[in-house]
Amino acid sequence: MRKNTIHTIKLALLLTLFAFIGGTSTIHADIIDPASEDYQVTTEMLDSDHADYDEGAVDLVGKSIYKYMQFGGDTSALTAEQKTAAEGYYDRYEDAPFFGLSNLWILLCAFLVFIMHLGFSCIESGLCQRKNTVNILFKNVFIICAGLVLYAAWGFNAMYPLGNWSIDNIFAIGSSLSMSGNEGNDLSYGGTGLCQTGWADFIFQAMFAATAATIVSGAVAERVKLTSFMVFAVLLVGFAYPITGGWKWGEGWLDARGFYDFAGSSVVHAFGGFAALACVLVLGPRKGKFTKEGIKPILPSNMPLATIGAFLLWFGWFGFNGGSVLSANPGAISYVIVTTSLGAACGGLACMFVSWAILKKPDLSMSLNGILAGLVGVTAGADQLSLLGASIAGAIAGALVVLSVLFFDKIKIDDPVGAISVHGVCGIWGTLCIGLPFLTLDGTETSFGTQLIGTLAIGAFAFVFSFAVFSLIKLVMGVRVDEAEEAEGLDVAEHGAPAYNG
Repeated sequence: MRKNTIHTIKLALLLTLFAFIGGTSTIHADIIDPASEDYQVTTEMLDSDHADYDEGAVDLVGKSIYKYMQFGGDTSALTAEQKTAAEGYYDRYEDAPFFGLSNLWILLCAFLVFIMHLGFSCIESGLCQRKNTVNILFKNVFIICAGLVLYAAWGFNAMYPLGNWSIDNIFAIGSSLSMSGNEGNDLSYGGTGLCQTGWADFIFQAMFAATAATIVSGAVAERVKLTSFMVFAVLLVGFAYPITGGWKWGEGWLDARGFYDFAGSSVVHAFGGFAALACVLVLGPRKGKFTKEGIKPILPSNMPLATIGAFLLWFGWFGFNGGSVLSANPGAISYVIVTTSLGAACGGLACMFVSWAILKKPDLSMSLNGILAGLVGVTAGADQLSLLGASIAGAIAGALVVLSVLFFDKIKIDDPVGAISVHGVCGIWGTLCIGLPFLTLDGTETSFGTQLIGTLAIGAFAFVFSFAVFSLIKLVMGVRVDEAEEAEGLDVAEHGAPAYNG
């Protein structure tokens, strides 16, 4: 009896709900007037090649028209363009609460990229001598703090000028974040392609910006003056990085040429790698590394810590590449995560066996760099490489990093963590491999020549800027600690306290 009563109540509630929905459909349909000027869509607004194309505006209209259609609105009152906007909105959203989900995804990816700075700290301090640990960690703490503030004060709006170029498609004057310019809490910010708030966009990109200086930190470790490095890092992240970033991601001249860099093999990694090369050339090698008898290895202090760092970087890279989809598009995200993983794994394997064959022993530090090289190698094309292409690109990067590290040692360029090879050399390779049709998905039309121009332009700018600025800093305040301080260790010489007591 009780069961029947409950069943009757449920049925009555459902009937009431259906009646309510049916009875209010006209009210919902009347929420908008499709003939209103606010809901008009032109052919030009739908044409991605037209100057008036605006996906954000179209998606806002499409959302309203779609709702109007769903609740019984008179479809005969709609123009073909309005129906196209509604269909586009539905297709891009895939009938899901896409904006909130996308924004959350981008924020989670920003947090993952933030964790990469812990990974850099661990791998750098693990691969260097223990007497320099505090110095290394201090630099990494400074980079993320200063990088975030500088990117908010100048870099973000310089890198994404929204057409407001000071020198057409080459350079834009930066400005600070503002409530009016960066709020964007609905589809108006970027439509379903750039589906996030302005604040989420900023914090995700800010995590990328600081990475460039972190790459340099590893290459100059164990002999650079702390204050000199801090000055250089401020100028690199605050001024130089937004310039070349704007060339591609800010719709500058490289983007106009068709240059492609999905998540930053060149924009982030080659930029940081060649900045590092310039600084190392100005700074010189660590004392005792290159002797008359040959190369004397300076052994890492903590391989378990370095291994933790490498795995943290791999983990963070899921956000680095996955977040670069710039929405919660399920197909794109999952595919990018798979290609990222294949690149890392194949890079690690290739590096293991190539270094084993050359060095006659299995080398853990090389293998860790092989994983990172594989990740850099697929970053530019994580969404464009085929599964086999991502595996090959990662494997070639893993082999390439071994040859590159040995080459730089041979010409007496001292890079304690292999940053120039991992990020600079493999950054170029990762950018170029998207121009090789046998590695990419069908329909990819990226030109090898354009990719070559783009990566060389970014690398050359980073090198020239860094060499000039670091040389100037050397003249004004010096860039290298003296021999006694280097021998004692920078923890005591620069900070007055060792990392390990006892």
